Amino acid sequence: METGWNLTPDSLLLLGAAMLYMISMTLTPGPNNIMLTASGANYGFRRTLPHIFGIAFGCLLLFSTLALGLGSAFEHFPLLQTGLKITGSVYLLWLAWQIATAPPPVISTEHQGRPLTLWQAAAFQFANPKAWIMGIALMAGFLPDQGNLIMNALLLAGMSVLVGLPCISLWAGFGVAIGKLLKSEHHWRWFNRSMGGITAACVVMILQ
Repeated sequence: METGWNLTPDSLLLLGAAMLYMISMTLTPGPNNIMLTASGANYGFRRTLPHIFGIAFGCLLLFSTLALGLGSAFEHFPLLQTGLKITGSVYLLWLAWQIATAPPPVISTEHQGRPLTLWQAAAFQFANPKAWIMGIALMAGFLPDQGNLIMNALLLAGMSVLVGLPCISLWAGFGVAIGKLLKSEHHWRWFNRSMGGITAACVVMILQ
């Protein structure tokens, strides 16, 4: 019985190419990285960790389910995809509003916004167009056609997420660095409004 990835030179080369692909995709801007930058600036790196790990967990679930047939289900039932797009757009606009209206940390109160939880960040990946593009291309281009499909899909998804984890963490660290440069309430409000506006603009990607 085949149990998983066959560690041949060709398969290792394919896996290496998949890792380089994930590094490229997770280092470039997208809804996740924009929100991580805003969270790092407003809440610090430690409080942003659940958001970071939520993205990783959500991508792991999404990539695995795409390999096991979720993509074909959407092809047969397009209303499911439309509903997901609408839900994701509304949720992203709500997140954008929370970012844009967050008070500066220097005047923060108990009523100030909170960083995303692990489960919120994980759920968002199913409405994140960039995560879908990454997952579909990853499984279509790098999933080997030999060996056990389920084991190969889980291994590829897991290793890809591990590679992407430090890359998205850099964006949260970038936000922390920006936060140290913002010295006044005026600067903070403009930063949060800018991050909120960019996050809201990502809705265009979802509704395409």
